[in-house]
Amino acid sequence: MPKAVAHANIALVKYWGKRDVESNRPAAGSLSLTLRGLDTETRVELLGAEAEDDELVLDGASVTGRPLVRARAFVDRIRSATGRRERVRIESRNAFPTAAGLASSASAFAALAVAASEAFEYRPGPRALSVLARQGSGSAARSIFGGFVQVVADVDEPYAEPVTDASLELSAAVCVVESPPKDVGSTDGMELTRTTSPYHGAWLEQVARDLYEARHALSSGDFDRLAAVTEGNCLAMHANAMAARPGLIYFAPSTLELIRAVRGLRREGHPCFFTVDAGPHVVVFAPPTTIDAIAPRLEASAAVAEVRRCGVGDGARLLP
Repeated sequence: MPKAVAHANIALVKYWGKRDVESNRPAAGSLSLTLRGLDTETRVELLGAEAEDDELVLDGASVTGRPLVRARAFVDRIRSATGRRERVRIESRNAFPTAAGLASSASAFAALAVAASEAFEYRPGPRALSVLARQGSGSAARSIFGGFVQVVADVDEPYAEPVTDASLELSAAVCVVESPPKDVGSTDGMELTRTTSPYHGAWLEQVARDLYEARHALSSGDFDRLAAVTEGNCLAMHANAMAARPGLIYFAPSTLELIRAVRGLRREGHPCFFTVDAGPHVVVFAPPTTIDAIAPRLEASAAVAEVRRCGVGDGARLLP
């Protein structure tokens, strides 16, 4: 029974919009950092072709409905590629909140891609594995790799690749706030935004500019430039989503409080910047030497339920 681990990634430049929903082809590129500490471990057991259906166990509980449908469709791609028919039992555990805006689907489908491929003796190269993971979740393409990762979107089959010329080193403080599961998931939220937001075209144009700026900031070691691009891209994405009909508001009151706190820390001379995915939690990036200084300040905020200090994560891989 192969077992794999993958880490979630947090996008510094986000894509938020698909040109093909069924195969998760993004409408724009993206840039992320894979984080150790936001981990998913997934085990895949072959049940045999005579089994009635696939099984999914998430965090110790049997799961049906849409999550099982997505997992089954994903494994179907591997069954189709290999010509094999065996059903599978998937056991997956997240070491962080699920479906809460912390990219749990990225680590989940990256880990599933690795474990299921091994179970079926299907061993694609890194780029093809990235394409496979993307078909489960758009951001999972990036979690196949460690460190800074960019998605190349302007091709027939978008894929992720590592950024090899980064001159900046970052760690993260992931500020988890108390909140219920989000009402609208990322896939549905992206499609609603694409079809109803009057700002969506401008957003896609802005992503292209932000990717250019972010890559130059990384290669030149310009922390302030990367901070400005990341925060601006985050707020532009949420503005685009808020302008959908009906508007999508992923922020909680605690989100805004933490954004103000990060700006306050920066005014005090601490190099740091924030981003927020499709959820209320705030991820604060800073040089590794700064994280230990600012994390206690963030933990002291009444808005925070937990602060996770995360270093750079490796790519998805099999476990012994």
